[in-house]
Amino acid sequence: MKPHMETLEFTAILQKLQEQAVSEPAKQRLLALEPAINEQVCVSRMMETTAARRVLDSLGAPPLPLMNRLDESVTLAEIGTMLEPAQLNGVAAFAAACKRMAAYLSRAAGQDAALASYGGGITQLPELQAEIHRCIQEDEIRDDASTQLRDLRRRKLYAEAKVKEKLNQLLRTHKQFLNDGYITSRGGYFVLPVARQHQKQIPGTVVDTSASGTTVFIEPAAVSALRDELNGIRMLEDEEMRRILYTLSALTAEAAQPIRRNMKLMEDLDVLFAKAKLSAAMDARPVAIGGERRLVILGGKHPLLDPVVCVPLNLCIEDGNRGVIITGPNTGGKTVAIKTVGLLSLMAQCGLHIPCEEGTYIAMQDGYWCDIGDSQNISQNLSTFSGHITNVIRILENASRDSLVLLDELGSGTDPAEGMGIGIAVLEELRLRGCMFMVTTHYPQIKTYAESAEHVLRARMAFDPETLAPLYRLEMGKTGKSCALQIAKRLGFADHLLARAHRAVYGGAQPQAAQPEAAMPAPRSRLIRIDPNKKEKFTKFTMGDSVLVLPQWETGIVYRPTDDHGDVIVQLRDGKRVINHTRLRLQVAATQLYPPDYDFSVVFDSVANRKASHVLGKRHDPTKIIVHETIE
Repeated sequence: MKPHMETLEFTAILQKLQEQAVSEPAKQRLLALEPAINEQVCVSRMMETTAARRVLDSLGAPPLPLMNRLDESVTLAEIGTMLEPAQLNGVAAFAAACKRMAAYLSRAAGQDAALASYGGGITQLPELQAEIHRCIQEDEIRDDASTQLRDLRRRKLYAEAKVKEKLNQLLRTHKQFLNDGYITSRGGYFVLPVARQHQKQIPGTVVDTSASGTTVFIEPAAVSALRDELNGIRMLEDEEMRRILYTLSALTAEAAQPIRRNMKLMEDLDVLFAKAKLSAAMDARPVAIGGERRLVILGGKHPLLDPVVCVPLNLCIEDGNRGVIITGPNTGGKTVAIKTVGLLSLMAQCGLHIPCEEGTYIAMQDGYWCDIGDSQNISQNLSTFSGHITNVIRILENASRDSLVLLDELGSGTDPAEGMGIGIAVLEELRLRGCMFMVTTHYPQIKTYAESAEHVLRARMAFDPETLAPLYRLEMGKTGKSCALQIAKRLGFADHLLARAHRAVYGGAQPQAAQPEAAMPAPRSRLIRIDPNKKEKFTKFTMGDSVLVLPQWETGIVYRPTDDHGDVIVQLRDGKRVINHTRLRLQVAATQLYPPDYDFSVVFDSVANRKASHVLGKRHDPTKIIVHETIE
């Protein structure tokens, strides 16, 4: 996907388009859709979408198949691999879907003969479908898939019944030796849960033991011969099931070519009807498209905007005209207008219907070249202006006379005079080259250029002259004003700032230096700074300080210094307590009572805790536990 198509949000259209498809191959094709540069192909695509939309409106959604991993199943069958029942069911489901799709297309003959002709290319596979359905049901092989399989499964049921009957007999006669009164299965063996101390009372093979070791699971010797017979039947059953699956896989391999042809047809139809579904979802219509260098959009709407509130776009570039320069205020819709033109043109050239009115004509383009939005790129050390110029240089290197160029705010992001000069130089180059272009600008000199340049049209975005509210309507043949001051006023810009701005732009009496204008009332700073003259909020204590606790005049030792709330933890005779700093008086500082490296755990920890801490500091000992004292 070219970056200019992403700028026009064509990727969002493709995402919506692929959501309308059913099969994964069709989704991938639609995501890779690009505009056709061959006029015949372009016109054919549009006609196919129109035909599919007509059939869709008449007959409803087509019964298209999912085709999940179908190609993989067919390939495996071709190389001789045995397909699983689920894979064969997928083949049969596809064959059934082809039959339904052929019937659907036959009903479409009255709507569009060309689209209905796809049905003639679908190869019916009734024998393959019927044989798979006869042998497989819900991903399981049916009993009557073959006479031998039916007999083997009957014998298996009889053998299993004999094994269970024998086990039930042993269960009744040896229940005093069992831990539970039931038959169970371990590793494919039918076993009895025997108490370990009685395991010699029941002859047989120990298959498993319980987690506690109190129960052993024994296959009685009397059952072993019956189990061997059952296993033999199971082996024969498995061989017969594999024979049936190999036979069905071979039938699938024989039909590989018609299956793949049908898959390609289903994929093509999925793509066509996805375009038709998107057309219906967008309330779009077919448009005339061709190689004429004219562009007429009537009632066009941006397909990604809410169609209820979106203002239709009307644009006409013909009679030898090539470019349109759009002026008008910010927030007026200039950028949306040029993006709408680019996106609708892209969609039509891909064979998609577009939301517009009858009479629209889209000119084919050999390239779409855009510079829209902020082109700043910090990682590549590009400023906004550098990014724009880089894009413009690339556009001038690649755009031909059959290209569409869309430039938003040409020449912006630098010195206005120089930016204006660059803008006019670029526009003149595009005009001489003969390509179609649409440009938005605020520069008055570029507006003047639009009025005098040959084959260049003027347009503006309409504004309500009283409320200055944008109307988002493109008006051809007119030049718009930026209305920056008026818009700023409507949005709440201060009056004295507006007056100051008006004088700066249009002249008038300037304020005297001796009488400066009053500044706007500004909010107070919200920074919280450190006051070097402010005293500490709380009295500071450190661990080990000897203090008096008021009003009891009880002596204690500081365990935890003052926190942000002004609370101190003090070691008293009866334990540690939280006391506010206002109730404490320093008697002797810790620096006067203890050496610098004194171990305060001698004062604050119990003997048991200190011993446990000493041991745990060297090794892990689960018997050593440090008990933390509750602080009140």
